[in-house]
Amino acid sequence: MTSLDLPKASGFRPPAVPDVEVRGFWGDRMDAVADRTAMILYERCVAAGMFDQIDPARPVPPVKMPWHTRADGKPDTVNVQMFWDSDVAKVIETAAYALYRKPNSDLEAKIDAIIDMFARLQQQDGYLNSWFIRMQPGQRWTNLRDCHELYCAGHLMEAAVAYYDATSKRALLDVMCRYADHIDRMFGPRADQKPGYCGHEEIELALIRLGRATGQQRYLDLARYFIDARGQQPHYFDVEAAKRGVDPAGWRHKTYQYNQSHLPVREQTKVVGHAVRAMYLYSGMADVATEFSDDSLTETLKGLWEDLTSKQMYVTGGIGPAASNEGFTEYYDLPNESAYAETCAAVALMMWASRMLGRGPDRQYADVMEQALYNGALAGLSINGTRFFYDNPLESRGGHHRWTWHRCPCCPPNIARTVAAIGSYMYGVSADGVAVHLYGESTARLKLSSVLVTLTQHTTYPADGRVKIGVGLEKAATFALALRVPGWCDTPSLTLNGEVVELGEMDGGYIRLNRAWQDGDVLILDLPMNVRALHAHPAVKADLGRVAVARGPLIYCAEEADNSAELNALILPPNLEAARTSPVPELGGALAILLPARREEWRHRDGKLYDTRPPDLADVTARLIPYHLWDNRAPGEMLVWIRSSR
Repeated sequence: MTSLDLPKASGFRPPAVPDVEVRGFWGDRMDAVADRTAMILYERCVAAGMFDQIDPARPVPPVKMPWHTRADGKPDTVNVQMFWDSDVAKVIETAAYALYRKPNSDLEAKIDAIIDMFARLQQQDGYLNSWFIRMQPGQRWTNLRDCHELYCAGHLMEAAVAYYDATSKRALLDVMCRYADHIDRMFGPRADQKPGYCGHEEIELALIRLGRATGQQRYLDLARYFIDARGQQPHYFDVEAAKRGVDPAGWRHKTYQYNQSHLPVREQTKVVGHAVRAMYLYSGMADVATEFSDDSLTETLKGLWEDLTSKQMYVTGGIGPAASNEGFTEYYDLPNESAYAETCAAVALMMWASRMLGRGPDRQYADVMEQALYNGALAGLSINGTRFFYDNPLESRGGHHRWTWHRCPCCPPNIARTVAAIGSYMYGVSADGVAVHLYGESTARLKLSSVLVTLTQHTTYPADGRVKIGVGLEKAATFALALRVPGWCDTPSLTLNGEVVELGEMDGGYIRLNRAWQDGDVLILDLPMNVRALHAHPAVKADLGRVAVARGPLIYCAEEADNSAELNALILPPNLEAARTSPVPELGGALAILLPARREEWRHRDGKLYDTRPPDLADVTARLIPYHLWDNRAPGEMLVWIRSSR
């Protein structure tokens, strides 16, 4: 059965990475991943000893990572080494996209060798997990709550599809299909199956991807099962804990809100718990909703989306303010200096947003996808592709810096694979239409039900909002083309073959053109990018009296490198009409924003902490750079939310 044999659910699906050639802003970053990041990730996996655990030809290694500790001081059941398979899988996926962009025989040989390790490690019944085969044999499927088995399987499935798309090599795809078949036999509603699901969601969206790639309906059905089973009573995690002879109440996270299993998914109304887990769950739910036209899931997700974006999201698209649970706390709790805002969480948010577009173009989702992508997620990768952020504060006194690796190295390959696959987020394809969600220099070859459409974007976006789109067709064809007008743009304009298109009322924030298209048709979309000040809800106490500065999709910040220290002494004017832009050569020519501002100067302070005399105000020019580029130069302070005289 091929993928073409699957019944086609209504909706939009992303194109495969090889279907979109990306240049310009994102092309440069993809080149950095292909030239440096992919091999760096591989080498750091070697240095960490990950392949000693995976390769069955090597002696079983010692446990290298420390165990988590419970409140009583005893070792917990969790060790980050348990999910090394997932980190290696994301490295394989990153390498797959890098190899498609730039062939590299050395990198390909190294990845083939890793795949061979997994193939030799796989058990006769299809099971595949290096920790439970080599480090803790005999304990497979006994602790889904904590031990990430299905999570690791999901990332390996995604890697398998990516590597097959890039190289046409089936070895890992065949391995993962056998593993998926094993999981399908093991889990489900029958009496001879386990009615379980993973404590760290991911396999749900991976099974959809595997099902779409292979045409196997049972993988899509299994994804739906995992979604529907979550949070049902009796609670599976209680049942399995009792079977292990463990008190479920002794769990260190205390509440099943942590992994979003506190209620069946359709009864959940508030975004809670671990941020990445929540976003992966909602991504899987959105995929299932698209594949099965499940309006009940879509309606639930709409409520959760509103809950997140109106009360719990940073202006950068970062989410999850707390380090304690790597996730959510209370509404409007968005501190800046202590913001956790894990890179993986911003990546996962854009994944959820992308999947919400599966039911049709809607600006509220694409806007947040863009916001998280250009700011909260992209900050996780240095401009040269060699260093990373795990957490992403919106203020720093100068002590927060990028690092080369991490004891839990999930973020480096996650942002790398996302950047390398950016073309799949830019477009959506249905049987009779194309949606352009993100703008960037690119050429997309998109297959509708009856025609192959080539869309070529020429633009310097996000530096400039002018986008020229050429339409290429082998023959004239009628289809719908939807172009997003970002919510930050007040005065868009569009021409088609030189003629002005009256925009009128837009549907979901998209310009929708349903017409008979000809080869060579040209659209020019203008999205003026004015510098604007953003004000936070008054319940966000950290941002009272402050503004964040934005231009187009980019959030800006002040760095000590441009403005000297004590950034909290800067005060911006009530309007930003005098703002101008200027390139920053040491940041790849990215545009800085130059703003007239004032700076407090305490000439008479003499070391005093408090003084009855107010500070003097000096006229200065504030220089702001895109947030995703901070900490690429000399170390120092950073500030997103700047005091305003308004």
